[in-house]
Amino acid sequence: MAVIEKPKSVVRDPKIWPLGVKAYHALGEMGLIPERTELLYGQVFHKMPKSPFHTYLLQLLLELLRAAVPQGFLVRTEQPITCADSEPEPDLSVVRGAIADFRQAHPTTAELVIEICVSSHEYDRSKLWAYASAGVKECWLVLGPEKQIEVHRQPQGDQYAERSVHGTGESVTSTAVPGFVVDVASLFAA
Repeated sequence: MAVIEKPKSVVRDPKIWPLGVKAYHALGEMGLIPERTELLYGQVFHKMPKSPFHTYLLQLLLELLRAAVPQGFLVRTEQPITCADSEPEPDLSVVRGAIADFRQAHPTTAELVIEICVSSHEYDRSKLWAYASAGVKECWLVLGPEKQIEVHRQPQGDQYAERSVHGTGESVTSTAVPGFVVDVASLFAA
């Protein structure tokens, strides 16, 4: 089992008051939470700006996902998943249902989550704990500079039981979204 720990930067500090999901929403509706933030483990974090390379990878993966996702599933970009004490906004997610199903509440899990890591490896890796806890079946970390895809599967509590890393010369096939296959070399070809 791959052991995923919360980095020290997101472990609760006794001097910081934890913020729950409901309070985060209420403060956001009052305009008291800045835009481009996400809630992780009871703390509000500013999201990093997206580099052109990050956006390029996101667009390629979005097109591949939309072509592979069957009816009854929805591809979402940078939209919240409500977890126990977090509300991360993965770069891409595939959830069961239709747009109308999420009019009143965000999804609480996903079939697949993809985080693109160009300069945010540690921060994006810290979200794995929340995703596993929410029962997200599969999480991909697309490691831009390394030209690799790190795959986490089989959530068990707050950890993933399976971890694999795929580089150029390999293809990655999703077990959560049948038909979604990414050739690593093609993804990173320039």
